[in-house]
Order: sequence, then C-alpha cells, then structure tokens
Amino acid sequence: MRSLILVAIAVAAIPQVASAQSVSPNDWPSFNRTLEGTRYAPQSQITPANAASLKEVCRYDLHQTTSFQTGPVVVDGVMYVTTGHDTIALDSDTCAQKWRTHEDYAPAVPNDVNRGVAVMDGRVFRGTQDGRVLAYDAATGKRLWEATIADKAKKESIPTALLAWKGLVFAGNAGTEAIPVKGRMYALDAATGRIVWEQYLVPRMENDALRGPTAPAAAPVTASEDESLFGGTSWTAYSLDTATGTLFVPGGDPARKPHADGSPQRSNLVALDARTGAVLKGFPLVAQDFHDWEVSAAAALYPGRSDRLRYAVATKDGRLYTGDAKDGSKPWVAPVTNVANAGAPLKQEPVRFCPGTQGGNEWNGAAYSPKTGMLYVGAVDWCTTLTRVPGKIDPKITMDPPETAKGRITGVNAETGRVMWESPVASPVIAAVTPTAGGVVFAGDVSGTFYVLDARSGAIAWKTQTGAAMGGGIISYATKSGAQRVAVAMGMKSVIWPMAKGDAQIVVYGLPSKK
Repeated sequence: MRSLILVAIAVAAIPQVASAQSVSPNDWPSFNRTLEGTRYAPQSQITPANAASLKEVCRYDLHQTTSFQTGPVVVDGVMYVTTGHDTIALDSDTCAQKWRTHEDYAPAVPNDVNRGVAVMDGRVFRGTQDGRVLAYDAATGKRLWEATIADKAKKESIPTALLAWKGLVFAGNAGTEAIPVKGRMYALDAATGRIVWEQYLVPRMENDALRGPTAPAAAPVTASEDESLFGGTSWTAYSLDTATGTLFVPGGDPARKPHADGSPQRSNLVALDARTGAVLKGFPLVAQDFHDWEVSAAAALYPGRSDRLRYAVATKDGRLYTGDAKDGSKPWVAPVTNVANAGAPLKQEPVRFCPGTQGGNEWNGAAYSPKTGMLYVGAVDWCTTLTRVPGKIDPKITMDPPETAKGRITGVNAETGRVMWESPVASPVIAAVTPTAGGVVFAGDVSGTFYVLDARSGAIAWKTQTGAAMGGGIISYATKSGAQRVAVAMGMKSVIWPMAKGDAQIVVYGLPSKK
C-alpha cells in the first residue's frame, strides 16, 4: 500500500524484553495459537495413519446465520468464540455453553464479522463493528470496561481478532473503501481500557484526531502536502515477537489516489515497538493494489537460517512472501495460486488477472511447522477482469463465473521457498490451516469439506462434509484427560463466495476413546 509507514521508518534497534508468556500445550490461547502466529499445535495423537477414524465429539449450534469467521480460542478448558454481536464461552470437552453475552448496537457497516478474542489474566477482549473494544470477566461474561478507538461516523470498525501481551491489548481500526480512513494501532491497558499509545499507520495530518497518547512518529504533515494520505487499516489479526517485544501489523485498503511522486500504491507489514508504539520498520510487499490485493492476514514469525527471525505473509496476490524481520531482506517469494497477468496496468480495455479481487489468501494466513520445516497456506484460485471507467477511481469489476472458483492448499519449504506440494480442492479455501506434531495439516473449504492432509506429502488422509461453509478457525487442543480435539468454525453467509449455506456452528472432532 502506498505510504503505509511513511511515518518515520527508522531502522531502530529493536529492544530486548523478556521472553514469551507461558502457553499450555493443551490450549489454543490466541487467534493463531502462539503470539508469533505460527498456528503449530503440539498434539500428536491424530496422524495420517489414523485420521480416518475421526468422529464428531460434540457440536454447538449458535442458531443464527451470520458471517462466522471467528478463530476459536481455548484456555483452561474453556472455548471462546464470537459473532458480530455475541461472545460465547463453551466447555471445550463437551461444547456445553457456560455463558453468552449479546451486545445490541448498530454496526458502522452492514457487516457482522468478528474474528475472535484475546484472553489474558482472567479477562476476555474483543472488538465491535461500531468501533469499541470490550473486556469481559472470563468466568462469568460480565462486562468490565469498554473503550472507543474507531470513528463510527466514518464507517470504521474493529473486526480483527485482538492480541494481548504483558498487560496490554492491541487493536486497530478497519474501514471501507467508500470513505477515506486512516489506519491506526492502539495499545490499551488490559485492566482499565485506558489508551496507552496510539500510532497512525499513514502520515497524520495536523487536523487528524488524537484519541490517546501519541507514539513516537514523524511530525504531522499539512493537508497541502498530500490530500490522499489514507489506508493502512487492519482486518484480521496481528503477530508479536515475544523475544523482542515487536508487534507486526498487516495493512490493507491503501489510498486509491496515486501518490504525488507517482510511486506505486503498496500494502505493507509494519513492525512497531509493542511497549511504546514507535515505528521500527516497514516491509513493502504488494504493489499496484488496484487489484484489491492488500496485505490482510497476520504474519507467521519463525526462525530462519542462523536463528534469524523471519516473517511469512500470505497475501491476496497469490504469493507467500518471506523476509528477515530485522533488516527486511527477502530470501524468496513463492506462488500459492495460479498467478497470471499480475503486472498488467489498468487500462480502458478489460484486463483479466489471476488471482482476482477475491482470490489468493484471504484473512487466515500462513502457518509454520517446526516438525517439517514447512509453511502451509490455504488460498483461492479465482480470476477477475477490471476495466477502467473514465472519470471514476474505482474500475468495473467482473468476476469469472462462480463455478470456476477453486481452492488450493500448499506446502512450502520455509528455508528455500520451494513448493513441496500442492493439493487442489474443488472450492475456495478461506478457513485457517493448522499443522500439528502428529504430521497432519487441518484445513477446510467453503463447500463445507473438512480435510486432514499429510503434512509432508499433501495427500488427503481423510475428509468429511460438515454441512456448511468454513471460513473461520480450525484449531487443535487437548481435553483435561489429554485427548486431542479439533474444533472447526463452520457456517458463513456471504454475497461473494459460491458456498454451502448453513447456520453458524462449532464442531469438535476426536479419535474414538480406547476401551
């Protein structure tokens, strides 16, 4: 995105802080399990050899049709899931409801998406579609505080799964393409909701509102310097290097208006000091974002050669990008969908390109397995034709026929970028992918098919029809007795995707108990 982080891209020394907060091997305590966003689960009971024995253990029906894109979180035997208005706590062994809250409000946009909670110190945190962050008591569901960080009048919202670390809760605003919105990140005090710092992810103008203490950044620019400084909003989730206290923020919805110097619009990954909000570095990834190829999914942070931290970001342009998290060097880029005509300029004549505006990797990003040394990506193969419309910023969008929309799951060598295997499936894969210590990868598509793949070969070890589209999280955890469970968020409404219809539900699978 163009100018996501024109604000002071100082290559500052990243501060050293204490190491990661403890994570129980039985839990799935954050949207991508670890704060580093790897999605790797340490359970090993389910393997390619026994996956065909999986059975449904329990199911929770939300009794509503909604955009169910939640990433379930499991802490101490309790599973937390969300909709746009509801927060629900379930017994992770039985799917029995412990509590359910409902927030009655008018959303900033007609969108009921929420991607999940953060849990820390007995509190549950989430965002809302009218721009608030809410905190609940994890045991009772009682609301503890609320904080407003987004402007509902500008159609700003908070659909992202929040992230919590060392007494802070991190959240950013999302916007629409209809109204210019400036992306911002916030750290809130987990106990009170007080804004600890605010950071603009595009240059702040002198008349831009301030909602809390400003993080270190460049001086605000004047409106005459550039009238089109907007973009950088976040939609999905974040990742954090707990060894250095560095927060990684994906940014999307760049300014449609080209920058004054003619530089390409870009979508970036941005590194912030989690304690202060100071900008440490920006990592430009996707150029020419008129394709709607923004960086939306969270980065997976993993150790590269010589234990140097790398980021892996799967984007809507059908590629998997990796880079050194400190100096920004990019060792490789790998395709994870069909990529065609990607560099073609926008013209008066129709331009067809792949993946299209709804192709590539969507809101669930790459996953990393230290067991195999591979990265895994679910994606959408679906092409689009754009035609420039005289006098308008937005081009005419023509999607290929819905029946041509396919899915793909890809395994990539995390060190070299070599594509080790590809597993094409009949429907788009927008749900999360999850590798485990048992040598399997869990995935799902919008037809409602749940897959268990061999992590090394990509062969499908088992699949089953769940009954509704899968667009949320797929997680692995263990019961109190140590039995591995896999929870799937299914049921999603959308005017975009050719998919199976059905109510929102959580379905949990496990192996038969040994008598």
